[in-house]
Amino acid sequence: MFEPTPQNSVKSGPVIGLALGSGAARGWAHLGVLRALAREGIEPQIICGCSIGAFVGAAMASGDLEKLTQWAEALKWQDVVSLLDVSLRGGLIKGEKLIQFFERNFVDRDFSQLDRRFACVATELETGREIWLREGSVAQAVRASIALPGLFTPIMRDGRLLVDGGLVNPVPVSLCRAMGAEIVIAVDLGSDMIGKAWRATPVEEVEETSEGWTERLFARLGLSMNGNGNGRGTQVVGADASLPSLMTVLTSSINIMQVRIARSRLAGEPADVQVSPRLAHIGTMDFHRAREAIVEGEAAVTSMLPALRYTLGRAVPGTEA
Repeated sequence: MFEPTPQNSVKSGPVIGLALGSGAARGWAHLGVLRALAREGIEPQIICGCSIGAFVGAAMASGDLEKLTQWAEALKWQDVVSLLDVSLRGGLIKGEKLIQFFERNFVDRDFSQLDRRFACVATELETGREIWLREGSVAQAVRASIALPGLFTPIMRDGRLLVDGGLVNPVPVSLCRAMGAEIVIAVDLGSDMIGKAWRATPVEEVEETSEGWTERLFARLGLSMNGNGNGRGTQVVGADASLPSLMTVLTSSINIMQVRIARSRLAGEPADVQVSPRLAHIGTMDFHRAREAIVEGEAAVTSMLPALRYTLGRAVPGTEA
């Protein structure tokens, strides 16, 4: 079970911050990470998230993590489709159904009402500035943070058009530090992502992998992206059939971008402990594979227990040297 730590509680030892990285459906691994940390007695007072990390982080800060975990583990791909609302402007998915679901089932709150200190990252589309969201509606802040370009439509907040924070700070260690964290545990979901769709996999077989499921998902919504991406599933005359689909190119390109940005940011702003689940086998929209991702998250924490115990030994009951 996950026990909340109130924002105004006084705890001995260093202030622990948790930076939950972006990664779409791979973000369910955060649930496994948090479960394993709780078993170890590690309770972060500060939680910062980007994209799916913001979604999971908000649930933890609200005291709804166990409820979110149960819901995610029960998801089927048909449930995922039911939460997607088609848009033909700004992105393929409006995201309104997802946030309405979040507000109904996990209770939207103001940041000041959360059990723990929480913030998330978004990107201002016009200027490219990194935006830290720490006030107002948590649900709306999360919606801005998850607005993956090309997939989710941007959201207007305080006069600024915002998109996914993964464009500028996929693993927000710097935000944790700015909020007062003395020790930061970072969860990077993209450590083994680059080239995963083609790693020992013939191009013609890529469509049968998890990204192929994404193609079927959008076809079910009437937005088949094969061939010329005209929404009818037709092929361009003379097109090279060996080329990957539009969705595979789009998601792979976003993965490359965010992995490179994350590596650069983490090199300049390193965490005290970095947890890196192995998630290359889980596709961008594979939200129905939560159980697999959660197992990988728990395994990643287990492999890092010596480093965690060494770094947090004086702060974690039972781990003193």
